[in-house]
Amino acid sequence: MTELEELHAFGRNIQQDVIAHADAAEDGALRAEAFTEIVIGYLAEVGEIDDGISCPFEARGMRCSGYYLSEDNDRLDLFLTIPRLDGAAGTTSKTEIDTGFRRLFTFLEKAIEGIHQGREEALDGYDMARSIWQARNDISHVRLFVITDGLATIERIEDETLHGIEISSHLWDLRRIHRAVSSGTGHEAIHVNFAEMCASPLRCIISEPENAGYRCLLAVIPGDVLVEMYKRFGPKLLERNVRSFLQLRGKVNQSIRKTILDEPQMFLAFNNGLSVTASGLALEDHGDGTVTLISAEDFQIVNGGQTTGSIFRASRKDSADLSRLQVPVKITEILSGGDVEEIAPRISQSANNQNKVNMADFSSNHPFHRRMEELSRSIWAPPAPGLQRQSRWFYERARGQYHDALAQNKTPAQRKAFEAIHPRRQMISKTDLAKFEHTWSQLPYIVSRGAQKCYLDFMDVLDRRGQFLPDDAFFNRAVARAILFKETERIVSRRKFGGYRANIVTYTLAWLSHRTAKRIDLEAIWNRQGLSAALSNFIDTLCVHAHEHITNSPGGQNVTEWCKKERCWESFRDMEIDIPPVLEDELLSREKARTQSTRHALEEQTTAQEAELIDRVAAVSAETWFALSAWAKDTQSLQPWQRSLSFSLGKLAGNGKPPTRKQAMHGETILVDARKLGFRG
Repeated sequence: MTELEELHAFGRNIQQDVIAHADAAEDGALRAEAFTEIVIGYLAEVGEIDDGISCPFEARGMRCSGYYLSEDNDRLDLFLTIPRLDGAAGTTSKTEIDTGFRRLFTFLEKAIEGIHQGREEALDGYDMARSIWQARNDISHVRLFVITDGLATIERIEDETLHGIEISSHLWDLRRIHRAVSSGTGHEAIHVNFAEMCASPLRCIISEPENAGYRCLLAVIPGDVLVEMYKRFGPKLLERNVRSFLQLRGKVNQSIRKTILDEPQMFLAFNNGLSVTASGLALEDHGDGTVTLISAEDFQIVNGGQTTGSIFRASRKDSADLSRLQVPVKITEILSGGDVEEIAPRISQSANNQNKVNMADFSSNHPFHRRMEELSRSIWAPPAPGLQRQSRWFYERARGQYHDALAQNKTPAQRKAFEAIHPRRQMISKTDLAKFEHTWSQLPYIVSRGAQKCYLDFMDVLDRRGQFLPDDAFFNRAVARAILFKETERIVSRRKFGGYRANIVTYTLAWLSHRTAKRIDLEAIWNRQGLSAALSNFIDTLCVHAHEHITNSPGGQNVTEWCKKERCWESFRDMEIDIPPVLEDELLSREKARTQSTRHALEEQTTAQEAELIDRVAAVSAETWFALSAWAKDTQSLQPWQRSLSFSLGKLAGNGKPPTRKQAMHGETILVDARKLGFRG
């Protein structure tokens, strides 16, 4: 297949993904927003960006499709998409692209000036513009992305500045996206030319252990060179790092900053430096165990994200002089035959001793994802009402698997048959799964933090659970949760709230999960491949309450930021909303729900430590819990949900039944807090 044919096929896949994502809606705005979400996902997957939020904004001479603001407000990414959605891999003209960058730049300019003040607060664009305005004094670098599923011919776009802020422009057309996702590496390889970057040759000590499949270079890189690298490549430089830069919240980062500012000459002695993987090193060998490093391919900092981010921040925020800063670096070149995807995480985990690390391998090769993939290829879903044909839910543990599987079918008839069995609307990515599971686990504030942060948190939870592998029952229930989420998205879209759909959906379903004690009949949803009329109707009512809650934030604070706070969830969780009797009749009994969730739900799997916690809480007498509940009511010392849980724990203890993991966790905290406040039971 020629490159043009591959691009045509890739363009058609994007077109069909958008149609499936927008639920075949003819609404051009919905499809444009779906296109934005999909291509932001591509850029995040290949490591070009940390994350992004689809957020359409259009006014005279201005347009923006989405944004991402780093946690310390230092870096802003703005996205403008030009969707063709014709599957033809046609040309997107220079005029369209130039106009796109100009309108995106104008939006940035007006947002910094405060355009949100004339914008309706209920719309997504208000939050985006307001966030940029609030961060205007902190932003040091803005990246403008114009993304299209057409082919572009522009090769160079000059960088600009605005009010002292560095602005770089990045064009991603169909060809560039396709090359990035199909390169086999999952990202665009970084090429670093040290001969150009360094004022003097970079001399290194070299060692190549026999039959080890790698060689190591030990070097010292000037601080200003590291800043320049981070400026050029951003988060792509840290793609294989097992965690992102944690800003300046921890003592380690604060210590790094203090050394940079107060004792830069001591940095080499105090700091452990960076661990880097690379390939294709260009070296000048001096024959004495030293070499000069000229350039490196696929340069990745796998340990040292804290150091890199702190140095970059000190340069931008504190105008630190980095001329005397020397950063120790170990560069490991994976030689032919070595597996960089397997070796890099091990280097990262072994070298990472500046901050405590408790996390899983975030790659798609994790056993959990492999098992989900296996199940999705073998389990047939029941036919939907009125249909006879069964289908499968396709789990995509690595981006592009669905398209690759579809491409294995050579003829149109074969592809049509494949799509009949594996409908695009029944494709679930690993980031989708994290969103569905965390919503059911009543963590909407984490889901609201974006796809990548939600996924990392989900994998951290999975890692703490130990060796959990899904079985058929878990897969079926996970798909039921996916159906519940996707159907709720459609219900919320029909409401036309004007913005915040993602937040409304996760808060709606988290409340439903909490208030029903997870007694929604997931098995019935799986068997029906849809929702009952009673459940759909109540979700339609409930989402109105969720929308009203999140858009009436305390003190008029940013709605998007408010949704990311646990306090937002706690106040909505306690809201009294009557569940209709017709839906109550459909709920599982508490005993059946507890049995199913304990056996199959990921959030209820217990470690040895959690089992001990459950035993400790179960050993507390019913009388103690009832007394605590009464004391809390009389003194108003605890929140209503804590008093309610205390009473529930008393009933469980009286019936000789153990609490769930989550009940035990909250119960022990409640008991400790109550005794500090004067409870003597």
